[in-house]
Amino acid sequence: MNVSQNGSVINIKTSVGEYPVYITENAVSNITKYIPVSNSQRALIVTDSGVPAEYANTVSQQIANSVIITIPQGEENKNIQNLQLLLTAMVENNFTRTDCIIAVGGGVVGDLAGFAASMFMRGIDFYNIPTTVLAQVDSSVGGKTAVDFMGIKNIIGAFYPPKAVVIDVSVLKTLPQRQISNGLSEVVKMALTCDKELFEKIENSNAFENLEEIITRAVLIKKSVVEADEKESGLRRVLNFGHTIAHGIETANEMREFYHGECVAMGMVPMCSKTVKERLIPVLKKLNLPCDFVSQNTDKIISALSHDKKMQGDKITVVYVSKIGEFEFVTMPINEFEQTVRKAIS
Repeated sequence: MNVSQNGSVINIKTSVGEYPVYITENAVSNITKYIPVSNSQRALIVTDSGVPAEYANTVSQQIANSVIITIPQGEENKNIQNLQLLLTAMVENNFTRTDCIIAVGGGVVGDLAGFAASMFMRGIDFYNIPTTVLAQVDSSVGGKTAVDFMGIKNIIGAFYPPKAVVIDVSVLKTLPQRQISNGLSEVVKMALTCDKELFEKIENSNAFENLEEIITRAVLIKKSVVEADEKESGLRRVLNFGHTIAHGIETANEMREFYHGECVAMGMVPMCSKTVKERLIPVLKKLNLPCDFVSQNTDKIISALSHDKKMQGDKITVVYVSKIGEFEFVTMPINEFEQTVRKAIS
């Protein structure tokens, strides 16, 4: 990692090269320092209605040939229809293999735009400007792209690394605290499984006042994991800690009353030892995150588990934390895991 007065640069190695993750301030206003789009290149800038329009507009004003597409806000819009919308826009605007897509937004925008980039002409350059804590610490790093299909999260997708990720911590000032808490849930996930010292920092200090340092440390954890296991054949599955149950909650959560990170927070608690729970629950409460299953539809959550990508036959592999900073993979019959979930909900 390189650190200067202008922030940090963390380089992520992949099987096809490497890409930088810039962590700095005021990057959106100076985006051409980080995203080298020439005057002859076209850029499709993808954002959503929940992101302040000024961010995409500011990026667009610095790029000679750009088109902005704004999709509606929400996970339900990470779908085939909006994927087609992006592909259509590129065809209609005569995009070629030398052009690019730039995502400006949270995980939904990044996943959707990245998948479109992987498909168009068998792959064009993709740049990600994540504007939420959740996307900055997790989904923007690692090259996973996807859309949801038939109510199943991320069931259609590809591993497609970006050319660069630009994390502008300045944009977080416009986020409501609930959205910041939502992202910090993923940091807690990484700390619980991989970094005892980071967990203790969150436990003993005000995370909301140390966002740049916490984001940087979370990205370093993500770097170490995805470099060791780029396509989730082994170690990378640790990043699914809390997510198996979380995805079930999200599928059952028809009213969208919980954000993704809030679902992850609830999903982590049953997968910890008693001693870990005793420290985890106060941290979740401190970060204003839910830690129990309030009024959840048990049957819908259980039904969603059968579609989980981690299923192998009638068994599922989950991440379990018995000691802070350490983890283990546990493979169990799906009916045994379902009993664990039912017990947690009840």
